[in-house]
Amino acid sequence: MPIQIFCSVSFSSGEEVPGSLGDVWGPHHHHQQQRNSSESEEEKEKEKDASRNEAIKGDSPVDLVAFANSCTLHGASHVFVEGGPGPRQALWAVAFVLALGAFLCQVGDRVAYYLSYPHVTLLDEVATTELAFPAVTLCNTNAVRLSQLSYPDLLYLAPMLGLDESDDPGVPLAPPGPEAFSEEPFNLHRFYNRSCHRLEDMLLYCSYRGGPCGPHNFSVVFTRYGKCYTFNSGRDGRPRLKTMKGGTGNGLEIMLDIQQDEYLPVWGETDETSFEAGIKVQIHSQDEPPFIDQLGFGVAPGFQTFVACQEQRQLIYLPPPWGTCKAVTMDSDFFDSYSITACRIDCETRYLVENCNCRMVHMPGDAPYCTPEQYKECADPALDFLVEKDQEYCVCEMPCNLTRYGKELSMVKIPSKASAKYLAKKFNKSEQYIG
Repeated sequence: MPIQIFCSVSFSSGEEVPGSLGDVWGPHHHHQQQRNSSESEEEKEKEKDASRNEAIKGDSPVDLVAFANSCTLHGASHVFVEGGPGPRQALWAVAFVLALGAFLCQVGDRVAYYLSYPHVTLLDEVATTELAFPAVTLCNTNAVRLSQLSYPDLLYLAPMLGLDESDDPGVPLAPPGPEAFSEEPFNLHRFYNRSCHRLEDMLLYCSYRGGPCGPHNFSVVFTRYGKCYTFNSGRDGRPRLKTMKGGTGNGLEIMLDIQQDEYLPVWGETDETSFEAGIKVQIHSQDEPPFIDQLGFGVAPGFQTFVACQEQRQLIYLPPPWGTCKAVTMDSDFFDSYSITACRIDCETRYLVENCNCRMVHMPGDAPYCTPEQYKECADPALDFLVEKDQEYCVCEMPCNLTRYGKELSMVKIPSKASAKYLAKKFNKSEQYIG
C-alpha cells in the first residue's frame, strides 16, 4: 500500500506551538526559539530607550497641543489647538489669563492676611460684689518746709533753688540742725526726710467707707516731689482694702492743709522750682510704683475735688506676633512685676548711674544719691535729654495684663461763706487762713 508523507515547516513567533511537532523537534529546538525571541525584545527596548533619551535631550520638540489636551488645567485645551490660534482661542486666552490672575491675587491676599496675625478685640463687663480699692499717692508740690531750712541747708541746696551764695535769702531761716555739725557728708535723702511736709500736720480729716483713718494707713514713698504718701499701698504686710460699692461715702475722703505759709520763696528757675500750690495725686494699682510727676493730676487749694474712678481691670493684650505687648517678667533688680512705670524708673535709674555715677532721691538701688551740684550739672539735663530726644534707650512696651482706672473730676469751692467760721474753729485756724 502506498504511503504519502507531508512535511510542513513553520516559523515560531515566540510562543510555543502545541502539538506533536514540538515533541518531534525536541526541547533543544524550543530553547533556541525562545533565545531568539528574547534577543529581539531586548533590541526593541533599546530602541525605545534611545528614542526616549533623544526626546529628553530636546532633540524632538514638545507638542503644546498634546500637552494642553492631556493637562487638567481648565481652559488650556481651548487655547492651544491644532491649526494655530484664532479669534476663539484669543478669547479663551484672555479669559484664562484673567481667571489665573484673579486666583493668584486671591491666594496672595489670603497669605498676606494670615501673615498679619489677625485678632479680635473683646470687651466683657463683669458684675462683682466687691472691688479692690486702688492705691492713692499724695504729694505736696512744695518739697521743703521753710521753717526747717537753715543757712547751711540753703547753701547746700543753692544749685537746686537757683540761689547764688552771695544773695540774701530775704526770709528768716531756722537754726542749724545736728547734721550741720556731723562729720557725715550731707545726704539729700535724709534732708528731704526731715524737712518735708509731714502727713501728721497736713491731714486734717480722713475717712474710708465711713470709718476713720489716719497717717498710719499711709506708706512713705519718694518721688520727684520729694517725700510723698500712699494710701492702701499693700506694702509692709498691710492687706489691700476692698470696697463693696461705689459712690460718695464708700471710698476715701480726706481734707488736707497744704501749709502754703511754709512754701519756699522762688529765688530762681530750675527743674526743681515749683510755681504751683496744691497737692499732686495719682491713682494707680498696687503692682506699679507711682510716677506722679508724669501721671498725676493736681488738686487746687480752696476747692473740694470729687474723683470718680472706674476700674478697667485685666485689660489683656496679645503678645507677638499678634500684638506688641510684653509677656515676660521684668528683668530688674528693683521691681518684681513689669509695668510701664516700673520699666521707666528702672531705665532712668540705670541711665543716670551710667552717665552721672549717682541716682536721684526717688530712684531705687544702692548707688550714691546725687548732690545738688550733680542735680544741676548732670542729672536734670540727662533726664531731659532722655525724655525729649533719646527715643531708643528707654523703650517700655505695653504689658499684656494691665489694670487701669478711668477718672472723672469735679470741683466745688470750700469753704462757703457760711461754713468758714465753723471750719476755722474746728481746725484751730483763722478764718482768713481757711478762706
